[in-house]
Amino acid sequence: MFVRWSAAIAAVALLSSPALAQGAKPSDPQIAHIAYTAGVIDINAAKQAQKKARNKDVKAFAEDMLRDHEAVNKQALALVKKLNVTPEDNDTSKALSKQASEKLAELDKLDGAAFDKAYVANEVAYHKAVNTALETQLIPSASNAELKSLLQTGLKIFQGHQQHAEHVAAELK
Repeated sequence: MFVRWSAAIAAVALLSSPALAQGAKPSDPQIAHIAYTAGVIDINAAKQAQKKARNKDVKAFAEDMLRDHEAVNKQALALVKKLNVTPEDNDTSKALSKQASEKLAELDKLDGAAFDKAYVANEVAYHKAVNTALETQLIPSASNAELKSLLQTGLKIFQGHQQHAEHVAAELK
C-alpha cells in the first residue's frame, strides 16, 4: 500500500503537471530544474536516512544515494553554467518540492524498522517515477545534446538505484 501510494504521488507530480502534460514539451531550462530538483529531493531523503536508519543495508543505500545524486547534480550545475542556461522553476519542480517536504515530515515521525521500510519503499517508488519521467518525457524533450546525454547517464544510474532499493526492500521483509 505504502509503495503504491508513494509511486502514485511521485508519478502524478512528475507526469501530470502542466509542464509535462500530454503534448506539452518542457524547455531545456525547465528540464534542468526538474532533474536538479529530483536529485536534491533524494539527497535530502538520504541525509534523513543517514540520521534515522537502523539497518546497515539501509544506511549503506542512503550513503550511495547521497554520493551519486550529489555527483549528478554537480555535473548538472557545471553543464548549465557551461551552456549559460538558467534553470527555470516550474510547476513540476514546485510540486516535487512540496510533496518531498511532506514525505520527509511523514518519514520523520517513524523510527527503527518502520522508518527503514518506509524510506526504502519510498525510494523504490520515487526512482520508478523519476525513471519513467526521464524515459518518456525529459530525455525525449531535451533539445541540447549535452543535456540529453547527462539525462541518459543519470537514467542508467537511477535504474541501478531502483534495483538496489528493490533488493534492500526485499531483504527487509
